[in-house]
Amino acid sequence: MEKKILVLCTGNSCRSQIAEGYLRYFAQNKAEVYSAGIETHGVNPKAIATMKEDGIDISRHTSNNIDEYKNIDFDFVITVCDNARENCPYFPTKAKVFHHNFQDPAKATGKQEEIDRQFRNVRKEIKNYCEKFIRENI
Repeated sequence: MEKKILVLCTGNSCRSQIAEGYLRYFAQNKAEVYSAGIETHGVNPKAIATMKEDGIDISRHTSNNIDEYKNIDFDFVITVCDNARENCPYFPTKAKVFHHNFQDPAKATGKQEEIDRQFRNVRKEIKNYCEKFIRENI
């Protein structure tokens, strides 16, 4: 039976979208992966572009609210920012909960190349985390 994984973030626009892309990639067809936010901000175009550089297309992802997934019985919930962990509404689940606070690259400032570097750094951190997560849990 496929495991169900939910990745939670504040706005479901960047970190959770990147994590969803990598979890799907590493899990192949051994898991159903969803991502959601406690708000929805749309998928960040920079996240799409950064993932495309690594050969993963998240351009068709949608920004979803956690309420949309209330009736799914998740095996794992991963919060990828402290705000989501602290403000996540409770929903009954038997899921194992994991947490890792990744910096928000959408808040990066400076010249374009500095912003791009921040996105790539966070992408690399999330990629490593997701690969390890799938290896250890799926």
